[in-house]
Amino acid sequence: MPTAVVVGAGPGIGKAVAGRFAREGFSVAVIARKKETVLRVAEDIGQGGGKVLALTADSTDEEALRAALDTVAEEFGAIDVAVYNAALIRRDAPGELGAQGQLDAWAVNVVGALTTAGHVAPGMAERGHGSILVTGGMPRVDPRYVSLGLGKFGIRTLVGLLDAEYGPAGVHVASVTVPGAVAPGTSYDPDDIAEHYWRLHTQPRDAWEHEVVHGGVSVR
Repeated sequence: MPTAVVVGAGPGIGKAVAGRFAREGFSVAVIARKKETVLRVAEDIGQGGGKVLALTADSTDEEALRAALDTVAEEFGAIDVAVYNAALIRRDAPGELGAQGQLDAWAVNVVGALTTAGHVAPGMAERGHGSILVTGGMPRVDPRYVSLGLGKFGIRTLVGLLDAEYGPAGVHVASVTVPGAVAPGTSYDPDDIAEHYWRLHTQPRDAWEHEVVHGGVSVR
């Protein structure tokens, strides 16, 4: 049984993506910072009868995040799909947020994704297959969201770097850019967004995309 892990498994995109892979027969691990959040997500997904593992780790705590990913591999076997969905979303104009605030945002929005990818990608490359999928955003510059904009543009660069390193070995690295507020029943319904992640994972290698913009044009 293949294994998927979602880091940043909140009640929106994270739960929807985890549920989408669970419905396809994957063992699914969900990781979030708060215990009550991850347990609620796991309970909802588990109602479908799939194997679900709930773990807590702060995406900015490298040791804890790596330990959680190791636990997933120990419980379910090698990770086939790693989804990084953690983000620190807040409004801050240029110069409004101090240096430490910017560093804290960068740690969640980018460094946690790098930690996750760096931990699972070598094994995927050795096996010759796997997917690393990251939730992106901010397709256009918006001065109301400086820290988030820097983070999401950083994610685009990270995807390119990871693809250059691990793509030749069979690891599909891509981002799903969500340019609006996620809410059920809207054009940014999390269940609709989750379909992008499944489609990216199942793409044949000669048709790999590296960024998909929800509601927009796919970018190779």
